[in-house]
Amino acid sequence: MEYRGAQETASAWEVSTRLVQRLCAEGRVDGARKVGGSWVIPLSTQKPADLRLAKDRDAGHCPEDVPASASLDKADDTPPAILGAAVPPAVQPGADALAGLMPLMNSTFVPGACCEAIESIEDLETREIARAEYYYFSGRAEEAARASSAFLSHPDLATRLSAHLIYAYANLSLGNINSARFALAELRLSLHTDASSSPQSRIAEAFVTYAASVLLHLPAPDDMPPAETFFALLPPGLRAFALYMHAHRLYLEGDYSRSLGLVEAALLMMPSDYPIPEIYLHLVAVMDHMSLRQTDAARTHLLAAWALARPDGLIEAFGEHHGLLGGMLESVIKKDWPEDFKRIIDITYRFSAGWRRIHNPVAEETVADNLTTTEFAVSMLAARDWTNQEIGAHLGVSANTVKSCLASSFRKLGISRRRDLQQYMLR
Repeated sequence: MEYRGAQETASAWEVSTRLVQRLCAEGRVDGARKVGGSWVIPLSTQKPADLRLAKDRDAGHCPEDVPASASLDKADDTPPAILGAAVPPAVQPGADALAGLMPLMNSTFVPGACCEAIESIEDLETREIARAEYYYFSGRAEEAARASSAFLSHPDLATRLSAHLIYAYANLSLGNINSARFALAELRLSLHTDASSSPQSRIAEAFVTYAASVLLHLPAPDDMPPAETFFALLPPGLRAFALYMHAHRLYLEGDYSRSLGLVEAALLMMPSDYPIPEIYLHLVAVMDHMSLRQTDAARTHLLAAWALARPDGLIEAFGEHHGLLGGMLESVIKKDWPEDFKRIIDITYRFSAGWRRIHNPVAEETVADNLTTTEFAVSMLAARDWTNQEIGAHLGVSANTVKSCLASSFRKLGISRRRDLQQYMLR
């Protein structure tokens, strides 16, 4: 079957592109579907017979297309929804609640063509959400928070959920903890929306709520639906990221082999290249292999993630996962890509500081916040019973350097034995 875009369809039907997009979102165009955030319509599909209602609504109640940046001149640590600057209208879940959720994560593109993929998205607001995703995944937290804040009160469910997820994690890195907590709370509250909402809406709400808990190493809400009830219904890119989150949860439970098997199956079954979820899948594989002391396999997965990420500068995930990667960034990336490594470590310091301020009080844990990234990596390995010689060989330093690094960590943490490290480390 041959397809054409919304703009070409609008020209053929002699209506506006916006009207075609609205009709597609309302499920009134036979065979229409979203691909990478843009509507495609079968060439054989005829114009719907009754357009009067849609035309009236399109003419009278839709704001003009305005770039997200236009409403961001007064950004601060107080979210727009808290200020009361915009009261969200009634939720518009629609049949495309999943198609419009995290559109860049759910996009397939060749590494190096991320920006082109964003610009190819026809719907302006979906494109701006994808751009906010790009800012976040490339380590540009301030721009991500600014871009996503424009959509925190958006009437479209997928757009609003995407904005809150991006806004929450961007503000962790910025140290705006109140803003991050606000957005995370909104995501959890989304599970308590009207029970009559569409199945697609409930799946979208479950996906972002799962992301809000797993990535912070916190338990999922009690009313969270079982993963098996919604994973299979997600579109390919989001399904792959959901499988990453589930593998991450298995890792936290110490079930490394099962987590690794899930990752390998997910990568094997990917229908095409979805770089963002694939990066995250490879990184959790690194975590699993390092926990199993399989350093060669861990290195292979790290380089696979790096090959996907580096052409577009999608380095945020490496900074987020630094402490869990068992010194693999120091072993592999630092030597050959020193400038990229410095940027990753900068992301690590900023993200982990905010992460701990959310995680530690809720989990009642004391993940160390006063170690350098190298000290933390060495301490993580030492807590897992690696010898000084093994750590040194892995990181390319001497055993004496490892010994000095551990001595500094012991002093900062106020401990005297290796066995006491575990209480201050990530799992």
